[in-house]
Amino acid sequence: MFIEIDDGAGGQFFALADTDWDALLTRPDLMAYLESQVDGLDPVAPPKELLAPIGQQEVWAAGVTYYRSRTARMDESKAAGGGSFYDRVYAAERPELFFKATPHRVVGPGQPVRILADSRWNVPEPELTLVLNPRGDIIGYTVGNDVSSRDIEGENPLYLPQAKVYDQSCALGPCILLQTHALDPSTEIHLEVRRGNATAFAGKTSLTELKRSPQVLADYLFRERSFPRGCFLLTGTGIIPDDEFTLQPGDAIRITITGIGTLVNSVIRGGDAPCPTI
Repeated sequence: MFIEIDDGAGGQFFALADTDWDALLTRPDLMAYLESQVDGLDPVAPPKELLAPIGQQEVWAAGVTYYRSRTARMDESKAAGGGSFYDRVYAAERPELFFKATPHRVVGPGQPVRILADSRWNVPEPELTLVLNPRGDIIGYTVGNDVSSRDIEGENPLYLPQAKVYDQSCALGPCILLQTHALDPSTEIHLEVRRGNATAFAGKTSLTELKRSPQVLADYLFRERSFPRGCFLLTGTGIIPDDEFTLQPGDAIRITITGIGTLVNSVIRGGDAPCPTI
């Protein structure tokens, strides 16, 4: 495990050996503990390869938390009679929450995300992701990609699990920003999809567009749900490509969140490569 400490003059990396990731996320004193472990260590070179920052945690997601997402979901599901569902969810007190991924379905920086072989309309969903300890405290943030099939979900809202929950459908990284205070609402999320040497799509949003606060989403998730090792919660997307856009094999997805970093993943299509095995 690597820790970067930024004192404002540039970050320094430190390597911790024999670290139990799951145990770390359960510590009530995580920040102080990590600082004590780094004390006395010499800085090391930045890691050349990063894994997804996840152990045995579940990944959940919130939907229709941005107005742009509400409008897109309504448009794609009109033919199925589900258009009003998303408007009602956006306006309701209770958020939409759904299970997204088990750890083995999550990929890290530089690893490929997968689009479904039986889908014709697939999109990235760049999202601020909360890192939650077993008590439901927000202890950090990372970048998430909730890869989704818009045509399968649009065909019938009850198909949402098939449209969103499958191998390599979720990417997390490149790190976890540890802090206990809320991110500034002006924090920006940027998305760029590169195809060959050109930009196929680019967009941005900010946390000011998020209808429900991250803390509210976390509080609802922990209502009579236990997470002994903590969990991750994707907070929804405010960047929706035009209807004519769909991901293609070979695309490079770049998601940047101010203050956290950039998550980069390539795209493969189901059937072109075997699913990973445990």
